[in-house]
Amino acid sequence: MPISPEQQAEIDALRAQTQPTLRAVSEGMEAHLYNAHEVLDHGFIRVIDYMGDDSAICQAARVSYGKGTKSVQNDAGLIRYLMRHWHSTPFEMCEIKLHVKLPVFVARQWIRHRTANVNEYSARYSILDREFYIPEANKLAAQSVINNQGRGEALTGEEAARVLEYLKGDAARCYDHYAEMIDQEGQQGLARELARMNLPANIYTQWYWKVDLHNLFHFLRLRADAHAQYEIRVYADAICKVVADWVPAAYGAFEDYRLGGANLSGKAVDCVRRMLKGEKVTQETSGMSKGEWREFEGIIG
Repeated sequence: MPISPEQQAEIDALRAQTQPTLRAVSEGMEAHLYNAHEVLDHGFIRVIDYMGDDSAICQAARVSYGKGTKSVQNDAGLIRYLMRHWHSTPFEMCEIKLHVKLPVFVARQWIRHRTANVNEYSARYSILDREFYIPEANKLAAQSVINNQGRGEALTGEEAARVLEYLKGDAARCYDHYAEMIDQEGQQGLARELARMNLPANIYTQWYWKVDLHNLFHFLRLRADAHAQYEIRVYADAICKVVADWVPAAYGAFEDYRLGGANLSGKAVDCVRRMLKGEKVTQETSGMSKGEWREFEGIIG
């Protein structure tokens, strides 16, 4: 269970507190503040703090103070212009701090995005909980034959059952040994910083992750993509829902130009122009590699 009764009580207490403020407030984000959104079997994301809103992006772009005479439509149009032309600094004026509970192997993918501030739960100081990510049977798949870092056909029947038993059994056995090494029946056991190396990569860790909106959009563009690994994509999807309520105009532009858009190389643009003129273009006449052509076909359908 991602959230314990004690943690929920703490969240309820935090949300019961109200304080006057002069800073910009996003009503959509206020509804998410402190609440946990469950992800996978034991994970969650929750907003701890945030700064700015859609108007903060426009204010930074105009370098003005006050809302002036600009309307919501003006702001939305400006934000779409900024997103369309890859202007980044106005989006950096908004920040979000998340509390994330996630499997260690997902965290190691996540941390590759180095444009954030991170503080992770310390297994040198504390003992990790006995919680492991065990995939649902329909999420078990064989290695892809065309993508060295992707999944192929789903495993079924006895093969899927065997893999699940390995995952459950190995995780439980490793944790049993971890706990035994730490606690030697009243005697001083192995140091926690050493005992932790026996733990599997599917054990859960937690961290606080603070990032500005520009770099968050970069993270979401890669990790909310259909080609991203499922176990990190579900976290990105949960964050997307929060961001859509926080900065609706900015997220709408991001969804349109980044998530729903596509970047074409010069060769790809040339192929599109030739096709529009009625020319039959093939991979051999496109000037693209087989991989590039396959991706191009995926874009144009």
